[in-house]
Amino acid sequence: MKRQYPKIFYLVICLIAFNFLKAQEQTLDSLNDELNHTFADTTKIKLLSELSEICDVKDIPKYSKQAVMISEKKLRFASLEKKEKYFYLFHLSKAYNNIGFYYSEKNDFEKATNYYLNALKIQKDINDSLGIGTSLNNIGLIYNQQNKTDKAIEYFEKSLNIRQRLKDMDGFAGSLINIGSIYNRQGNILKAIEYYNKALKTYEAGNNKQGVATALNNIAFIYNNQNDEIKALEYYKKAFELQKELKDKNGIGNSLNNIGLILKHRADYKNALIYFNNCLKIREEQDDKKGISLALNNIATVYSDKNQYAVALDYCLRSLNICKEINHKKGIAIALNSLGIIYEKKGEFALAENYGLESLQIAKELEFPEHIKHASNLLYRIYKQRKNYPKTLEMFELYIQMRDSLNNQETRKASIKSQLKYEYEKKAAADSVKVAEEKKLTTVKLKQEENQRYFLYSGLLLTIFFGIFMFNRFRVTQKQKNIINEQKTVVELQKKIVEEKQKEVMDSIRYAKRIQTSLLPTEKYFERILGNKS
Repeated sequence: MKRQYPKIFYLVICLIAFNFLKAQEQTLDSLNDELNHTFADTTKIKLLSELSEICDVKDIPKYSKQAVMISEKKLRFASLEKKEKYFYLFHLSKAYNNIGFYYSEKNDFEKATNYYLNALKIQKDINDSLGIGTSLNNIGLIYNQQNKTDKAIEYFEKSLNIRQRLKDMDGFAGSLINIGSIYNRQGNILKAIEYYNKALKTYEAGNNKQGVATALNNIAFIYNNQNDEIKALEYYKKAFELQKELKDKNGIGNSLNNIGLILKHRADYKNALIYFNNCLKIREEQDDKKGISLALNNIATVYSDKNQYAVALDYCLRSLNICKEINHKKGIAIALNSLGIIYEKKGEFALAENYGLESLQIAKELEFPEHIKHASNLLYRIYKQRKNYPKTLEMFELYIQMRDSLNNQETRKASIKSQLKYEYEKKAAADSVKVAEEKKLTTVKLKQEENQRYFLYSGLLLTIFFGIFMFNRFRVTQKQKNIINEQKTVVELQKKIVEEKQKEVMDSIRYAKRIQTSLLPTEKYFERILGNKS
């Protein structure tokens, strides 16, 4: 049953693409405005480098060549300090790399290689190991585009080793992706998914969302080639969500194209066209000739499936002409095969055969099993229709050979096993982190409980000591109080004894006085006697 997608979902996709382009345009305008109002060469160089990184491919020379001109002019001065010289050489190599990228996108591999080699020479002179890794990777990409796979792998592995040594994990993962792509194209799915999963794991460890999206897209592509559309769509959508979050214009274009291919295969032509046309719009904004040709070819295949052959031929021929213009052989093989399918459907088998044979010849030159499979399948159907049985058998056997090399049961199982292993390792790593955290929390909790026990015991001991001390003080105090009371009693007793003694003495004195008084004559008596004598 064909799955239906709500119209609002596709409207959201269009709005996202529009808002992204608007936001990027505002950033470019802001940087350009700052560039126009600055006079310091160092600031200009930095702004030009930043603009070269975020602008459309077609605008790279405009900014990078200005950076080259300023840097070369400054480097002619012998009075430059060592730090200044390094600054200008560093940015000169960066500008050369950006220009090399521009020419690689234009399929001018000779110029691209020259600029990359110039960048590499400067980077070696200033001992910029990070830059050396980047240039080696870029040269590998050039060899890869020229289908010189051995040389490409050689340079990718050199770059891989340098990046690993420098612990440049994002660059390391990028090299893994590039090597995996070569193995995938050669039909070595086991090696391809091994490298993709290593890259995915590295990107996730570094929280590089753009890298994660790239790895997810590559893994999804393998699932799609193995006709596991559900799994492929799951990975494509994960990548797409990350690319929207990051406003990654190129990545959004890739995901729109990839999801469109699955929708087309499900015969959801209306929505497939929405995705392909949005992809085409982004590629035209980027002036990405390869991307434009691919989007045009995909739109052509939709109209071909809808039996609208005139429209399909128009789009397909436009795609073929662009590929020939930029000498993109892989794109030429794809467009020729699409033309062959259209003419096959129209019943024009002679034209279909010619296009099929041209496509097969280029695919064999490129040694691309996927494209050999498509061309041989087309020719098998044509020869069968024309009752050319020897050729029918030859093309059928070639098709089966290519199909099995890409999608045999052993490869499929190994791919799934590899992915399950990755998921298990990821879960195990998460679990180990969780266990470690729980263990850490338990340890902290036990430590807290132990500390609490120490405090409790310490408090209890202090309380006991304090109780003993207070009891002892109480006893001492009580004893002192008893002594004082005893002393008080003694004193009071002695006081009473003294008072009694004193009373007895006083009583004795008073008694003696009374006796004395009674024995002696009174005063009046003496007065009377003395008076008679006179």
